Amino acid sequence: MKCGGHCCDDAHPPISMNCHQRLIAAGVSPAAFETNGYRRLRTNPDNTCILMKDGMCMIHAIKPETCRAGPFTFDVEGDTIRIFLKHASICPIVTLLKEVPEAYGQQYDLALKNISHLVAHLTDAEIAEINRIDEPETDLVVEIPRGPRYV
Repeated sequence: MKCGGHCCDDAHPPISMNCHQRLIAAGVSPAAFETNGYRRLRTNPDNTCILMKDGMCMIHAIKPETCRAGPFTFDVEGDTIRIFLKHASICPIVTLLKEVPEAYGQQYDLALKNISHLVAHLTDAEIAEINRIDEPETDLVVEIPRGPRYV
């Protein structure tokens, strides 16, 4: 919570329809979202997440799947979800995760659950658009089956 949330800068995390409805029901303004190939959070003119204030996430307790999964990220190839870990230069929490195996294990399990849920609730067109996002400062951690689709 004290990292300042810079990994959120220009992140545009994908939002499933379920998550969108949950966030709207919790009081997040519809203006906080945009669609540009996929439903996502809008950013401010300085590329910070619209839901960040003074370096803190205003929806931390109810944040979207990809935010819960961080610093793990993903792409999809066919029926395989590829899970990556961001470099510590992007997210200082990575250093902690690498130093504390229990913390890594907990966040890894949380990431797999949230990313799998998100991918199951995105269309193939949305996934194709998300896959175009270049994330060079990441390392492949695991590949898992995509599982059932609910869209």
